[in-house]
Amino acid sequence: MKIQVQNYMVFILCFAFIQNINSQKTIKTTLIHDQLTRSFSFYIPASYTSGNLSALVFNLHGYSSNADQQEFYGDFRKIADTAGFIIVHPNGTIFPQSGQQFWNVGLVGNSNVDDVGFLHAIIDTLSTAYSIDENRIFSTGMSNGGFMSYHLACVSDRFAAIASVTGSMTALTQALCKNAKPIPVMEIHGTADGVVNYDGSTGILSIPDVLDFWIQKNGLNAHAVIKTDVPNVNTTDGATAEHYYYPGNHEVEHYKVLNGGHTWPGTPFVIGTTCQDFSASQVIWNFFNKHKRQTVNSEQTDKSTMRLHPNPANEKLHIDFKEFSKRPGTIIIRNSVGIPIFEHLIKEDQFALDIRWIPSGLYFIQCLSGKNSFYSSFIKI
Repeated sequence: MKIQVQNYMVFILCFAFIQNINSQKTIKTTLIHDQLTRSFSFYIPASYTSGNLSALVFNLHGYSSNADQQEFYGDFRKIADTAGFIIVHPNGTIFPQSGQQFWNVGLVGNSNVDDVGFLHAIIDTLSTAYSIDENRIFSTGMSNGGFMSYHLACVSDRFAAIASVTGSMTALTQALCKNAKPIPVMEIHGTADGVVNYDGSTGILSIPDVLDFWIQKNGLNAHAVIKTDVPNVNTTDGATAEHYYYPGNHEVEHYKVLNGGHTWPGTPFVIGTTCQDFSASQVIWNFFNKHKRQTVNSEQTDKSTMRLHPNPANEKLHIDFKEFSKRPGTIIIRNSVGIPIFEHLIKEDQFALDIRWIPSGLYFIQCLSGKNSFYSSFIKI
């Protein structure tokens, strides 16, 4: 898989960089990823200074929404102006069956859209013109954007922490998390959410199950939780909130909004029961600001990094594995019970497998290179 950035992209970014010193501005642009023109906007805060590394926060819209709406609804701009981080508002793609914009987490239909690769391409593109701290890249989002943030936590190694507002995890994403590293997570969710039910639904984990999953994944003690009531500073909003904190190196936090709807706490745009006792944007940034990505040396990273995309996949599964450019290797695909169903000799570091012939389900992939073995998993839909 190759990423093509439009010829004028670097010029636009450089021009934007010159124009935005000591000013704040939202810049809209596009890039080409996997032969699709993808759009996104990014916000450069007034406090940005070239040469000083800045955090990067992805703010992902929900299903049927878009980047512009999310920029205003889940607004981080005033916080960024003070804290100095850059905000990215990407657009998903249109799901053909519904005509609505979405993020591909295996939640709706069969899609081969590589949203993980698209978000990685944005990081790479912005890093050419701005001083981005590679160890302080974060993702948050509303609803489907929250689902996507969890998906990134499971399949990407470029994010330091994630936060979800009114989102959850699909069973498919949970399966892909088998080999994922621990990562700090925050979930903000209303108990009266009528879109993404707090107690879960078919194929979607309940919020308690999401929390339990990450508490175990991150090696935390569920009994060490610190529970506090969020002060009820607005007695007319129809909702109150509780805060649950699970301490550790990869902490988990949860804001349980009692009677809260499918809404972003603290937003001035009240559509349904919206808790005004705290600002989701502010507590998310406070959470992000505590964390940096834990890295290994570059040589070790190059040797061990294997990326599968899109994941879930329907027709083609792309595999990026740098070790195969040094020596031929073998890939072995096993079904969910560990039985090998495919084996092939590979000599390139980027290649695509036709997976139309295998049934839908969870599969494990093993790459053998010399004396080393590397493992990952994917979902066929």
